[in-house]
Amino acid sequence: MSENKSIDYNIMAAECLVSQDTDDSQTIEHLENLKNNYSEIELIAIFNYFLKIEYRSEVLCWLIRQLDKFRDSSSLEPLTTLLLMKESTPHPDYDKDYYTNVRVLCAKAISNLKDHSSVHPLMYCLNNKDENYKVRLSCADALGRLGDRYAVTSLMSVASDESEKSVYVRESATTALGLIGDMRAVDSLVKILETKTGIMDKFTYLKEKAVEALCRLTPGDGRAFKALKKSLDDENPQVRINAIEALMDYDTQEALELIRGMLTDRDDEVKQNAVIALYNINGEDELNRIINNAQYGDICKEEARRILEEEQDD
Repeated sequence: MSENKSIDYNIMAAECLVSQDTDDSQTIEHLENLKNNYSEIELIAIFNYFLKIEYRSEVLCWLIRQLDKFRDSSSLEPLTTLLLMKESTPHPDYDKDYYTNVRVLCAKAISNLKDHSSVHPLMYCLNNKDENYKVRLSCADALGRLGDRYAVTSLMSVASDESEKSVYVRESATTALGLIGDMRAVDSLVKILETKTGIMDKFTYLKEKAVEALCRLTPGDGRAFKALKKSLDDENPQVRINAIEALMDYDTQEALELIRGMLTDRDDEVKQNAVIALYNINGEDELNRIINNAQYGDICKEEARRILEEEQDD
């Protein structure tokens, strides 16, 4: 897209109170009014330019949201420049933390452009442990949405790094690995499930994300299967539920029996999910087997009857 040469961006910026010490809402109102007078291609050029000269966080966030709606490739350069902030911030009176929300929105908008050259700046921010954790996790999310396999090694390193200060960054990296779907990630995900000390005792949500990622990868190797099998004994019910869902992808008798074993779990929701999983595998025959088996409690039987009733209504 080429810029419209008839537009004087500096005059327009002055009229719209861009990059001025005025109330944010006044500037945003002026920017909104531009939509009535300019075409989409003109607005993209205008907002791209304003993104380079504006310094107020709220106005920058508004501009990024508008450009994210257009998703034009010409926005990649100004968005990337804002994300990186390698040498300076848009205004000397504000530090990087002031622009955290701006940079988080930049990462999301960049990923939506689906330009694989953006992998490098996203990885740069993710791998920088001195960066704000919100920026880093937003870059991990962006890499997952972008789906570029070049990022897998960095994401694996972050996801399995037990010295990483932010568990939220590890969770985002783990989720991203599942979205990308590269089988190289299996070992890193299994490592998370096998870890028993330190950070894993406190933040079991990371294990949930690891199992979810394995669900997406549907690996057939034995180590992943063993890790999922062990996760059925995890103290966190959601980890056990996620493990049940992952085991559904293993077309083996052992996986089937493991899921059946969860019908006597101590948590009702886990039992219900086991019933649903078994129905998805074997259909109504499995539900009737549950209903007629004395070893299973009322929760399992009620869930089985509920599914049967829904099937009959359909």
